[in-house]
Amino acid sequence: MLASLQQELEQRKADGLLRQRRLLDSPQAEHIVANNKPYLSFCSNDYLGLANHPVLVEAMQKAAGVSGVGSGASGLVTGHHRYHDDLEKQLAAFVNLPAALLFSTGYMANIGALGALAGRGDAIFADKLNHACLNDGGYYSLAEFHRFPHNDVCALEKLLQISTAKHKIIAVDAVFSMDGDIAPIPEYLALCEKYDAYLYMDDAHGFGVLGKHGKGSLSHFNLKSPRIIMMATLGKAAGVAGAFVAGEQVVIDYLIQKAKSYVYSTPAPPALSATLAASVKLIEQGDDLRANLNHLIAYLKDNLKLKKWQLMASDTSIQPLIVGGNKEALALSEYLQTLGILVPAIRPPTVPVGTARLRISLSAAHTFEDVQKLVAAIHQAENELVA
Repeated sequence: MLASLQQELEQRKADGLLRQRRLLDSPQAEHIVANNKPYLSFCSNDYLGLANHPVLVEAMQKAAGVSGVGSGASGLVTGHHRYHDDLEKQLAAFVNLPAALLFSTGYMANIGALGALAGRGDAIFADKLNHACLNDGGYYSLAEFHRFPHNDVCALEKLLQISTAKHKIIAVDAVFSMDGDIAPIPEYLALCEKYDAYLYMDDAHGFGVLGKHGKGSLSHFNLKSPRIIMMATLGKAAGVAGAFVAGEQVVIDYLIQKAKSYVYSTPAPPALSATLAASVKLIEQGDDLRANLNHLIAYLKDNLKLKKWQLMASDTSIQPLIVGGNKEALALSEYLQTLGILVPAIRPPTVPVGTARLRISLSAAHTFEDVQKLVAAIHQAENELVA
């Protein structure tokens, strides 16, 4: 087996698909130290620049002094701390849904929720470009699992029309993590009403950034319905860690009983929840941060003028630059590193074959000078790397 594993790793390297970690020696920020070198970073999902915010650092230090550093046991034993409970109530109110449940990660939230809410005799309908954890949640549920072309409302409706499933769930990303585009959520909700289905929406990349006061994609579209169940992560725009699922009270009560990744896991430390409570307040007060972020997005789109490589159509913090081949994307990423700029190369199977790209992630913590430097570097790279 070991020889087989080594052979597969060598093949991945030959195909330009070998993933490697960087060693970080600084707080997460727009300027970091990685592998002992300083870089201007466009890698992080820290969209509002909160991951090293002094208010949150102080909140975590203070809360750790009160609650300690661990939860000790499952939330159903003794692990559900007052800080956890207060945060769940705060998050539910923030996204304007009746109740919320904390999970340690977004991956755990999606596999736990979908695995609990659907089973044999049910059906899940998923966008082909959904994040891997939505797909895994669908597979683990043992429900019929149907995938439809990206953002294709008509194709989805045809699947719903012929479905005889007892319960039907449409499971989609609200903002797609590798394309940066926004799903047609209102159209999906209309289909739920028409075909007696429920909408499970992963708002990992919309929460904190989109909508009034950063309340997310539901606020962005001004949507409210008992058919909506949403998940959002708390390690991106919120700057800390974890995730939550929000929906009707009966949904959350049921997940507490049946979501295995909740029932059989020790919760994140209470101090994280206290820190996140402070983070949600900063998000709500962060209209200036979001305005600056939107200005940076507009500047990048208006000023990056390329002959071969192409920015995808995205109005969000995620700005994918399509390069094409795996090795070409790696070469561009490595070239930018020589200029002191980090932008990750994203390759299959994360994205479709032939669409390897650089995933440019903008943050409110970036300056115009930072983005100007990135634009100039990419122009220089295209002139030197493209034959």
